Amino acid sequence: MSVEDLYEALVTSVPGIKFGLAFCEASGPCLVRFDGTDQELIEIARRNALALGCGHIFIVYLRNAYPINVLNRIKQVQEVCNIFAASANPLEVVVVETEQGRGVLGVVDGYRSKGIETEADIAHRKEFIQKIGYKR
Repeated sequence: MSVEDLYEALVTSVPGIKFGLAFCEASGPCLVRFDGTDQELIEIARRNALALGCGHIFIVYLRNAYPINVLNRIKQVQEVCNIFAASANPLEVVVVETEQGRGVLGVVDGYRSKGIETEADIAHRKEFIQKIGYKR
């Protein structure tokens, strides 16, 4: 997989999408490769990919699009094996380090559940998804 594959999947997903992506190589020079359409998001992706330092992972930061708008296109990049999270929530990445290198074990997405939704919560949820255009 290359950043060019991911770039193409993203840029053709949503008109006007702004994104930054970074990919950590796991062989050869083991560099963080990067691309995108927004310099600020590219820098955030580069910085976080380097901090993770895990082989064959990629990070994408979005603007003017939601994860749901690009998720299927990214999954269609044939070298993509797994997607740990696609979220606007705060994330924590669980990393393991061995003598060989580093790898991602999983991702903590958002916060712990606080309870069961009420009728008012259901109405608010339905109003929200209509407002953002996911449902009529």
